[in-house]
Amino acid sequence: MTMLHPVIKKAVIPAAGLGTRFLPATKATPKEMLPVVDKPAIQYVVEEAVGAGLDDVLMITGRNKRALEDHFDRNYELESALIAKGDDDRLKKVQESSDLATMHYVRQGDPRGLGHAVLCAEPHVGREPFAVLLGDDLIDPRDPLLRQMADIYARTGGTVVALMEVDPANVHLYGCAAVEATDEEDVVRITGLVEKPDPQDAPSNYAVIGRYVLNPAIFDILRETEPGRGGEIQLTDALQKLAADETVGGPVHGVIFRGRRYDTGDRGDYLRAIVRLACERDDLGPEFRTWLHRYVTEEM
Repeated sequence: MTMLHPVIKKAVIPAAGLGTRFLPATKATPKEMLPVVDKPAIQYVVEEAVGAGLDDVLMITGRNKRALEDHFDRNYELESALIAKGDDDRLKKVQESSDLATMHYVRQGDPRGLGHAVLCAEPHVGREPFAVLLGDDLIDPRDPLLRQMADIYARTGGTVVALMEVDPANVHLYGCAAVEATDEEDVVRITGLVEKPDPQDAPSNYAVIGRYVLNPAIFDILRETEPGRGGEIQLTDALQKLAADETVGGPVHGVIFRGRRYDTGDRGDYLRAIVRLACERDDLGPEFRTWLHRYVTEEM
């Protein structure tokens, strides 16, 4: 592969949301810290970034999010207790989170939307391309979506957005893309984007999911973007401007993702994600699948 554009080194993870859909659990606990089996959701996201070669991670946080910083920091008291017990397995698990990546944090003072959260990353990112990973979407490590997106950026420049096909009746839940085919399978040219359109007005059933590789030109656009849907600064609106004028920051491509994705932003999907991941675990799966089968067939 010919490398034409800078290598992406930095990942940005917006994590300032209030998590109102999971109240009362998120009254004092960040939604990103809710466990998916035995790891908080946010750790899966950081692991994905690191797996794609991005070990410089900036997390955009807010009030009452100190637990995120603590999770990725050392806990010497806990480690000492585990060492004293000779519990090497749990010690390794505790140390994994603090050794994963070089972590940085900045607060989004006002919850003004995803676009504003991304703009908060500018002092750290500078004029480099960067990835954005949303914590509600967990991508299975067996499906290296982010690495594929980085490879496409290396060849085309501009911006790369992850897409998936959804039921047309559900497009109002997502940002939605107008697309043109390219010569590469499951890679499209994005010509327009609409945030949560009415189904009859949607340009397609290709929905934006929470993975982006962004050209730094997005910062200039976000500074000029007025609040949109919900009174927030929408990243989708800024991407629409990039898609409409390639001279600003290059083309906008979409990768149609057909792999394994676990949506933890909805209570029902969160539970399904836990069940799916637990069933696939070598240490939990056999016994859990047996119990689950018996529960479904005999007790329901």
